[in-house]
Amino acid sequence: MQRAHRSGALFLLMPPIVDSHQDLAWNILSFGRDYLRSVEETRRLEKGGLTVERNGDTLLGWPEYQQGEVAVIFATLFSTPARWAYEWETYVYKTFEEANKQYRQQMDLYHRLTDDHPDKFRFIRSASDLDEVLASQQKANPAVGGYPVGLLPLMEGAECITRLDELEDWSGLGLRFIGPAWAGTRFCGGTKEPGPLTDEGRSLLAAMADHEFTLDLSHMDEPAALESLDIYPGHIVVTHGNCLALMPGHEFNRHLSDRVIHGILERDGIIGVVPFNTFLKDGWLRGKSSREEVGIERLVDHIDHICQLAGDARHVGIGTDFDGGFGLQSTPNEIDTIADLQKLVPLLLARGYSQEEAAAVLGGNWIDVLHRSLPAL
Repeated sequence: MQRAHRSGALFLLMPPIVDSHQDLAWNILSFGRDYLRSVEETRRLEKGGLTVERNGDTLLGWPEYQQGEVAVIFATLFSTPARWAYEWETYVYKTFEEANKQYRQQMDLYHRLTDDHPDKFRFIRSASDLDEVLASQQKANPAVGGYPVGLLPLMEGAECITRLDELEDWSGLGLRFIGPAWAGTRFCGGTKEPGPLTDEGRSLLAAMADHEFTLDLSHMDEPAALESLDIYPGHIVVTHGNCLALMPGHEFNRHLSDRVIHGILERDGIIGVVPFNTFLKDGWLRGKSSREEVGIERLVDHIDHICQLAGDARHVGIGTDFDGGFGLQSTPNEIDTIADLQKLVPLLLARGYSQEEAAAVLGGNWIDVLHRSLPAL
């Protein structure tokens, strides 16, 4: 297979992909998934089991990262607050101290994964780490082996931060991105639990800015997101979110209003769109609707909406949320594994985007943000 992006900018058939949201540690600890395996092998081992019933068939595996030219993954730190947990969930917290313990366990897992398998995964702390990952990908010969995929930790829901002075410790562990919300937290309103930024939230943002964290607005309720856009001095992104304007019948506050999107654009941020059918078609329900009802063109609609608001293609990327509570059964019908994100390229070209713009959407825009936001060394 030709890795055409390595032959220059004239023909960008398979640009490098950056996926800004994957719940790898949650899956490893909750279901025992091994992402060194291929998707085919994991599906074979899990066939007919409870993992598929609860989370769907996997879309992720190291061989598929190679096939799809996936360069970097934002690997989440996440645990479910007890009030929103399913009965079967084991990775649940009732107190901030429990959340702290679980999030640290996940960070340790990513460090062990990259230490034990340096040929497969590389921990990204800095811009120089990112450059090494990208250089390894460009030099790799797919006929004789692969390249290490970069893992960049992302904190989703910040209730694991029991004291603000812990931010220095998290930074020392390599954390660079923090999203204060999932559901509502003591910091702000969130998905299905609306509310503004709280005093504790404002204090968190001030402390985050002191340590130069990037703020992830994903899951934040609109009033909290809008105030954060006004007061947070550092870099701001949305790692996984879709456009409310294209989902007018959606009944909860998960999607991004055009007001929030305009705020992200004004701050030179980026939004990672999510190929999850529930976020692409009003009324689509896991277990009740067919994946054949949704095509990948609906994801392109969300990409295009953001580009039209921006007037360019520099502020949108991909944040799949793959294996994060849904699997194959809940994705557009053209997607079998993460490698199929490359199918976005011809669809974008057909809508008038250039090859360079398509490459920017699949990964280049996130790479630019990372170069701006990560410490040099």
